[in-house]
Amino acid sequence: MSRALASTLRYGTPLPALPQALEEADPYADDLQIALYTLYELHYRGFDEVSDEREWDPGLLALRRSLELRFLKALRGDVPAGTDVAEALEALLLEPAGHDDTSVTHYLQRDGQLWQLKEYAVLRSLYHLKEADPHAWVIPRLHGRAKAAMVAIEFDEFGAGREEDVHARLFADLMADLGLRADYGHYVDVAPTEAVATVNLMSLLGLHRALRGALVGHFAAVEVASAPGARRLASALRRVGAGKAAQRFYDEHVEADAVHEQVVCRDVIGGLLEDEPELEPDVAFGMRVTGLLEDRLAAHLLSAWQRRRSALRVPLTSGG
Repeated sequence: MSRALASTLRYGTPLPALPQALEEADPYADDLQIALYTLYELHYRGFDEVSDEREWDPGLLALRRSLELRFLKALRGDVPAGTDVAEALEALLLEPAGHDDTSVTHYLQRDGQLWQLKEYAVLRSLYHLKEADPHAWVIPRLHGRAKAAMVAIEFDEFGAGREEDVHARLFADLMADLGLRADYGHYVDVAPTEAVATVNLMSLLGLHRALRGALVGHFAAVEVASAPGARRLASALRRVGAGKAAQRFYDEHVEADAVHEQVVCRDVIGGLLEDEPELEPDVAFGMRVTGLLEDRLAAHLLSAWQRRRSALRVPLTSGG
């Protein structure tokens, strides 16, 4: 499917009917996730030599919807049970023990080497170089207290009006500091499917008004986990001698996301459920499904790194 899609976008050939491939596609495997990522990118920056008009091509939208439904069905089937937001939040707030074998940031703080921190930056670049963009789609779907609070958080994410402080720019500076390429999308081809799926989830939730509650839950999960994880990653970067720009990205998130966590829980979720209480199961789903995909990614990374193997499709060269 992904090869047929690439050919359609590159050469303008008609998209072939793919009913059997869709039926047989593993919702978590390369083909479906790469195809979805490609289709979603049409709604972000697009591709060189692909017309902007393809964003709303009916055939591509139909394919995207078929892939989304298969992915979403799998996520709903695999996500831990529970529809209570307070319960889902409580699970997020439980910090793993210092020697927890399932935590990537604990591992990197304790044992991570520079090459592993570089790999982590590479796979996170799929999101961080467009940080906050998928979540911004929810703004026109909110109102009142929830909307005001969401805009306040996003204002910080986009640098509070200062280009040099936009979080995507700070991450690009981190990558340059680590000797990595910082141009948008450069490392998509080497990122593991588990990383691609975490970014696809944000796009899936962001592009559908019907999933606005789940996107708010996802945003809450990201903000709640961000500050403690960022603190550990900043510590890891200092330990391996990374430069100031690399450290700054995570130092910024320690401070900012500690505040964002309170605002998103109290005002974004609180305001949304005050207006639309029927969305509580969706908000809880967004939190839990974020954890599901992050756990899958963590298992992949730790399995590779503990054996001193690259977690990327192709290991980085000395030049990044």
